Amino acid sequence: MSTSNVTILILYYSRHGTTRKLAELIAQGVESVPGCDARLRTVPAVSTVTEAIEPDIPRDGPPYVELSDLEECAGLALGSPTRFGNMAAAMKYFWDGTSTQWLGGTLAGKPACVFTSTGSLHGGQETTLLTMMVPLLHHGMMVMGLPYTHPELMTTQSGGTPYGASHWSGLHGDNALSEESRTLAIAQGKRLADTACKLRGAR
Repeated sequence: MSTSNVTILILYYSRHGTTRKLAELIAQGVESVPGCDARLRTVPAVSTVTEAIEPDIPRDGPPYVELSDLEECAGLALGSPTRFGNMAAAMKYFWDGTSTQWLGGTLAGKPACVFTSTGSLHGGQETTLLTMMVPLLHHGMMVMGLPYTHPELMTTQSGGTPYGASHWSGLHGDNALSEESRTLAIAQGKRLADTACKLRGAR
């Protein structure tokens, strides 16, 4: 990763792997933009008493997010599976610990987008995406969606919304990502990176 490149943080939580796959596709879209690097990060699971229970280093996949990742990124893609129409507790737990960054304006003025996966077809994709936007708006981020200039939004059968990339993964995460879902996730990453580069160049 070049230190002169624009870094886009892709922060997600995934239980069965579908949200992780979306994150990787968004990263692919980010890195299709010259001068942009994707930084994949996740959050540890929490217990029923809302304490971190995972080891300090994940057994596999990307590292856990650190607050310095928020400072170093030029843009953020945030992803979580749905939990009754909201983000998973593990992701909410992370954002609840960012008051210092909120007070300091660490993320203010940076572009952001959101993505999700659901176990059931009408399992709260859009409400999860909307509720994930709330902490980002409180942090002063410029939240962006997916415009209908992407024709896949009109033909997808398994997810994909103007609020962000999504996918109906099935109860056990066994529904493969459709071509439309893949295309929209890559497009979302590219759109985020393009916007971050334009904003960086205007400053």
